[in-house]
Amino acid sequence: MEEKTEPAFRYFDLQATMGTTKHMGGLAATLELIEAGQLKEGQDVLEVGCGVGATACLLVKRFGCRVVGVDRSEAMLQQARERAQRERVEEQVRFLQAEAGRLPFEGERFDLMLSESVTTFVVGRDQAVAEYARVVKAGGRVALNEETWLQALAPEVLVEFTRRTWEIEEPIPTAQDWAALLERNGLQALLAQPRRMNWIVEASQVKRYRWADMRRMIWRVLALYARNPAFRRYMKERSKLPKELFTYLGYGLYLGRKR
Repeated sequence: MEEKTEPAFRYFDLQATMGTTKHMGGLAATLELIEAGQLKEGQDVLEVGCGVGATACLLVKRFGCRVVGVDRSEAMLQQARERAQRERVEEQVRFLQAEAGRLPFEGERFDLMLSESVTTFVVGRDQAVAEYARVVKAGGRVALNEETWLQALAPEVLVEFTRRTWEIEEPIPTAQDWAALLERNGLQALLAQPRRMNWIVEASQVKRYRWADMRRMIWRVLALYARNPAFRRYMKERSKLPKELFTYLGYGLYLGRKR
């Protein structure tokens, strides 16, 4: 009789199980991106990689926008729909399953396209950014918050660690690389600003969630740790970050305007 092998635990499995999505820079970076995008009340926004819908709901409640969120994970989308109902914004936001490189919308549909810590993970970033540009209106903006190498030649041990730990299949770009990606896909690069990790700023992650959300996240992680050996192995392998990692790895805020 063959021994049953448990499937490997994946990075985005953790996000879906916790019922949370995160990115470097926290809520502060999200609000800064929205401000840079010059978002106005009543405009149409697309969020690619909406996760559990926290930012989409914030866009509706704080900025009075109409929002469409897309994600590849149906588990994430179901939680996003439940969040929209809890926050009573389900009439202004809808969630669809879609890939970043194949968006199911007509051209020039949105005033602003927003994505945070998503395009880094996409295989075929040029195709994805070309899609972002296609679906925004002329003069519309594409706003990204993405992982960024702060120095062009990061040590190979750090490159390999980030690739394996966060399952990033293509090399992480520098800020110059991100700006070039925008430019060659029909966007004028208005902002390309790399940032270092700041743990005080990172604490703003929790501000986009209610206390009930936080309790739910903690309970789910503890329960998963107790019952899932694959998850325990996953966490043990990632329990120690290389000492110099955040000397080289940061994030960046990027904004492009459709020509």
